[in-house]
Amino acid sequence: MEHDPRGFFPPGDLRVSDAERDLAVSELSRAFQVGRLTTEEFQERSELAYAARTGNELTALLGDLPVEKDSAEVAVVRHDDSDLDRPRVVVGATIAAACFALVSVANAFSHGPTLQQRELIQAIYRQHGITIPLPPAAGFNWAGTITPAIISLVFVVLVIVLRTTRAKRA
Repeated sequence: MEHDPRGFFPPGDLRVSDAERDLAVSELSRAFQVGRLTTEEFQERSELAYAARTGNELTALLGDLPVEKDSAEVAVVRHDDSDLDRPRVVVGATIAAACFALVSVANAFSHGPTLQQRELIQAIYRQHGITIPLPPAAGFNWAGTITPAIISLVFVVLVIVLRTTRAKRA
């Protein structure tokens, strides 16, 4: 049988996917449930469906079964590469958000270098011929606290957006 009346399987000797094999078995299961196949026939055809390599082989397994009206509603499984990458992105963004949040908190509680540390840094730079003013005095490090906090919030928003768009697709 060359043509698949259901329109599920590739024509001729084109190779089939695992999703198409599963679809053929679900069609066989539906035929078994309504009494068109015996238990032995269902088991035999299911094994052949999982071993099938081409569209012709799957079409032949279903050739003597009628096309059900609701079979058009059966969704073919499609693999979207972005769906496979999404969990990795969510995990990575979550880890990045936590890291930037920790840096922000550490900088908020740090008082910066002491006067002795600042003078030591200046002396080391002078030995290498680099002249710089003293690093900032001890105190609250606004840039070192606010910048990582904002980056952390951006990652949190990214995680929320990815999770909500994933929930809408499901």
